Parts: sequence; structure tokens; C-alpha cells
Amino acid sequence: MKHYEISRLQVVVFFAIAIAMLIVQVYPMFWVVASSLKDGADIADNPPYSLPSHIFWGNYARALLRSRLVQYFVNSVVVAGLTLVGIVFLSAPAAFAISKLSFKGSERVLSFFLLGIMIPIFACIIPMFMMYRTMGLRNTYFSLILPQVGFGLPLCIYLYTSFMRFVPDSLLEAALIDGAGTFQIFVRIMFPMIRNATVTVVIYNFVNIWNEFTYANTFMTKSSMKTLPIGLNDFVGEMGRRDWGATFAAIVLAVLPTLIVYFLLNKKIMEGMVAGAIKE
Repeated sequence: MKHYEISRLQVVVFFAIAIAMLIVQVYPMFWVVASSLKDGADIADNPPYSLPSHIFWGNYARALLRSRLVQYFVNSVVVAGLTLVGIVFLSAPAAFAISKLSFKGSERVLSFFLLGIMIPIFACIIPMFMMYRTMGLRNTYFSLILPQVGFGLPLCIYLYTSFMRFVPDSLLEAALIDGAGTFQIFVRIMFPMIRNATVTVVIYNFVNIWNEFTYANTFMTKSSMKTLPIGLNDFVGEMGRRDWGATFAAIVLAVLPTLIVYFLLNKKIMEGMVAGAIKE
């Protein structure tokens, strides 16, 4: 095995590039957060990169009290929660059947599911819009939940399958000998053992669902049913011209849940992303 020596210059260049990329990524969020804590005069008189001259929480009060931001937040929570339950409820048993239950054509079934990754969501917008209009599903949670569950299943089934294939069959055979049924084996043995995969599936899909714009913009027209990205877009259009402080506060509140969830479960996510690729 070859050993490569890294010179000090290479280390300096590497860290310089990493720091530059970090600044590019972090600065927009820093600007938004700092501006959300400034009053109107502070925003107008000081440069964007400056810290607030004093902490001003009034922007957050206006964002929450003078808009439908709370309603948009609740709608996003409901859609995200039900969609995640649907994805896990459907993808985990499907992956268990493909990876551990011996039946003819299991690999073909997996390949069939993976074909869904190649279908662009924009190719299905018009057919779904017509179907939802006929069935009366527009301006309902189901119009957002159903397509996101459907398009989320292929990758999640593949991820679960990769994890389950490295669970020793001897554990399942021992449980079967002890009298456990297939459903009990899945619920009591397999599902607890793949909790890292479940965390990865949940967080990966949560970020996409929370930030989803296309379906919500197409299927939701009632203000009471809009999710946070659509509501935030309307909020910026309504108040952005005269109340930048409240607009920045609304953006911070919209981004905050995904940041909190990611930082709390960051270790589990990293473990989940690599565990399926490591063979014991």
C-alpha cells in the first residue's frame, strides 16, 4: 500500500479553500439572522455584514402576529409528519420482503422500484393536477402527501434494503425457530436494528418535505392550507417592500426547524449514510 506525504503548502491550500467555502455557505445565513435582530433604522443605516447595534425582537413579534406564519408552520408540520410516517410505513416492510424473504424475482422488484428515481416530478404535475381536481383533493393535505410518499419510496426502499442485507440471517432464523412469525420478526428484531437507517430516511426526507415548493405551489390555493415555503413566498411579497426586518425574521423561523433537527441528529445521519456500504 502506497503512502503519500502531504506537504505543509498542500495543507494550507486545503484549509484556505475549506474556509473560503465555509464563508460562502455561512455568510447568507449570518446576514439574514443579523438583519432579523435589527430595527428599521439599523437595517437602513448600517451595512448588511454589520452586527446589530442592539438586539431587537420586534421583527419576530410582527412576523408571528401580523401574518399567517403560524398557520403555515402548522400545515408544514402536519404534511411532513404524515408523509414521513407513510414513507417509513411502506418502505421498511417492502425492503424487508425484498432482502430477507426468499421469493422469485425479488431483484426485479427492487429494480422496478428504483425506476421511480428516474422519473422527474415535473412530468407528473399536470396528470396529478387533473386527477386531484377530478377527485376533489386540491387544497387538502393528501395532495401534498401522496406524491411525496410516492417519489420518496424508491430511494428509501433501496437504503433500507442495503441495511437489511447485512443483518445476519441467523438472528431471523433463530426467532423463526422460537415460533415468531414474519410480522413479529420484522417489528421486534429487524426494525429496531435498522434505527440508523430510519433516522437517515426521516431526516433526508424531512428536509426535502419541509422545503418542498412545487407541489404546494401547484395544488394549494387557499391561504389556510399553504405550507411554509409558499406562505413565506407570499409573506415576502406582501411585507418585503416595507418591512425587511419582519421578512428576515420569518425566513429565520422557516429555516430553524431543519437546522435544529440536523444538528441534534447529525451523528446518526452520518452513521446511517455509511453503514449500509460497510460489510461486516
